[in-house]
Amino acid sequence: MIRTVESEAYASPPVLAAYRYCEAVTGHQARNFAYGIRLLPTPKRRAMSALYAFSRRVDDIGDGPLDRAVKAARLEDTRQLLTRIREGAVDEDDTDPVAVALAHAADRFPIPLGGLDELIDGVQMDVRGATYETWDDLKVYCRCVAGAIGRLSLGVFGTEPGARGAERAPEYADTLGLALQLTNILRDVREDAVGGRTYLPADDLAKFGCSAGFAAPTPPEGSDFTGLVHFEVRRARALFAEGYRLLPLLDRRSGACVAAMAGIYRRLLDRIERDPDAVLRGRVSLPGREKAYVAVRGLSGLDTRPLTRRPVRRRA
Repeated sequence: MIRTVESEAYASPPVLAAYRYCEAVTGHQARNFAYGIRLLPTPKRRAMSALYAFSRRVDDIGDGPLDRAVKAARLEDTRQLLTRIREGAVDEDDTDPVAVALAHAADRFPIPLGGLDELIDGVQMDVRGATYETWDDLKVYCRCVAGAIGRLSLGVFGTEPGARGAERAPEYADTLGLALQLTNILRDVREDAVGGRTYLPADDLAKFGCSAGFAAPTPPEGSDFTGLVHFEVRRARALFAEGYRLLPLLDRRSGACVAAMAGIYRRLLDRIERDPDAVLRGRVSLPGREKAYVAVRGLSGLDTRPLTRRPVRRRA
């Protein structure tokens, strides 16, 4: 069993201010993520915000306009900060609110901080301009930048006492992270191409005649772009189906949080499947009212049913 902390522990004014800063970052920059963590009790919500704020800092270094050498140096600085947090060397009056909040959260929840080292490794792949020949290659990257986040989050959520199969919870959390990341890759395929990045495996691109890339708002001439998207959607759905096995292992509110976040991405996947070319025209997103609806479904448990229960078809 992975233990967690349910009770509200005392937090000093500097720590509370640090958490408020992280929650502001999360609410402003991670709308999808924020919808999910609203369903958590306060200690878990704060801890998740601290994890997000640190992860966002790492991502922003990789996505920013700095030279490659400067990015690499800043990533190493961030890794050193993580080491200080891990060693308990960050004081409550430290001037870095993200470090203060994450240090406090890591002291109260069994967060596997090594996952943030993996995130930094993944962003370093981006900085180096890594490309991926096969799905197995891409999985390594996805596990660093998303699977690790799933495992980190599980450190906050914990598992239900006595839950059967709880030892596989980290595996399911990792797989769910892969599902979300592959959905992100599909959604951002044009934006990434304009930025000089290609994440989809080269052998998949070749199979569907898309090796020329996606710099234009239309599919490559002579390609089967729809076939490529549907192929990747099926892969993502299989990952979601496996990752959703995590939900019965969590308490109700943690499960609702995960179901809400994953449900938003599953609906994005539905939209992409219906209109594959939309990802070349702009960023596919859900309106706020639909995200709120997904959050309600997550809290009720409804959004897990399509993956866990199959209708029985009667013969005529």
